Amino acid sequence: MNFASDNWAGASSKVSAALAAMGQGFSPAYGADEHSNRVKNWFSEIFECETRVFFVATGTAANSLSLAAMAKPGGLVLCHAHSHIQMDECGAPEFLSGGQKLLPIPGAHGKLSADAVGAVLDRYDPANVHGGRPVGLSLTQASEAGTIYALDDIRALSAEAHKRGLKVHMDGARFANALATLNVSPADMTWRQGVDVLSFGGTKNGCWCAEAIVFFDLDLAEGFEFVRKRSGQLFSKSAFVAAQFEAYFEHGHWLDNAVHANQSATRLAQAIETSGGARLVHPVEANEIFAIWPKGLTAHLKAAGANFYLWEAPDALPGEGPGADEDMVRLVTSFATRPSDVARFMDALNQYRA
Repeated sequence: MNFASDNWAGASSKVSAALAAMGQGFSPAYGADEHSNRVKNWFSEIFECETRVFFVATGTAANSLSLAAMAKPGGLVLCHAHSHIQMDECGAPEFLSGGQKLLPIPGAHGKLSADAVGAVLDRYDPANVHGGRPVGLSLTQASEAGTIYALDDIRALSAEAHKRGLKVHMDGARFANALATLNVSPADMTWRQGVDVLSFGGTKNGCWCAEAIVFFDLDLAEGFEFVRKRSGQLFSKSAFVAAQFEAYFEHGHWLDNAVHANQSATRLAQAIETSGGARLVHPVEANEIFAIWPKGLTAHLKAAGANFYLWEAPDALPGEGPGADEDMVRLVTSFATRPSDVARFMDALNQYRA
């Protein structure tokens, strides 16, 4: 019962087959192969606009280099206080942007509001050099709390940023999960709402190692090939990344994977919520579940073979935080989550109640 992370899951059978096939023969290096060119064109088709696409190895690289593209001396990037770039990227966004500073903002259930962003921006006078200057806003879709921004929310946040001259970045490590929940087009969830650059994640949703930076604002991509090379993120065997994306996109495989992960999370969440001894911390809108339950239940589930993470309660928990005899936990489902594992977990919950 593996619910620790969607990074624990391997590659899907279709992606694995594509990688194996790519291992035969030869392809031009550094993105000059036909597979890389085909995938880059495919991104433009999927997003219904001209894009510039750059493959990178990790989500941290995708986020950090996206923010580096909008960097200016004294630059500040606004983000959620519990965003991945703020909490889990070891200073890479600052390092790779030449010292650009992150400006964390709190928000319920992992999401920012346009009002909160506007209130922070009101404190900065463009003529005052001492405090730095806001240059970007980063949103996470789906959020680190497993929640999802509605299209109106993305539009309002982007409008607040753009009217102040900021660029908008979307961390889409779980982009497909959010898209599957909203049931809208990729274009509707990004550039049509004002997103300028997207970190497009494939690794958590069935790829082995496939992340992409997708520019909708083409001016931001000017000279970016040098930024990527300087950071050590230019694949010599780029065709192997492209092959993953080919399998990922073909016949909607990426969305099928996300739907399965989301549905598995919904089943788990319903079981947890009705168990009587546990409560959900955030709405379950994608493939992450955050819950608070007795420490005894943690031990019971671990003994039954369940893998999940104990989680540090955020500073501003929307509801009541964990008590002395309780744990806060995170469970994550994936494309590889087996219905039998969900059923076993539910049985273990019922056994604890009994």
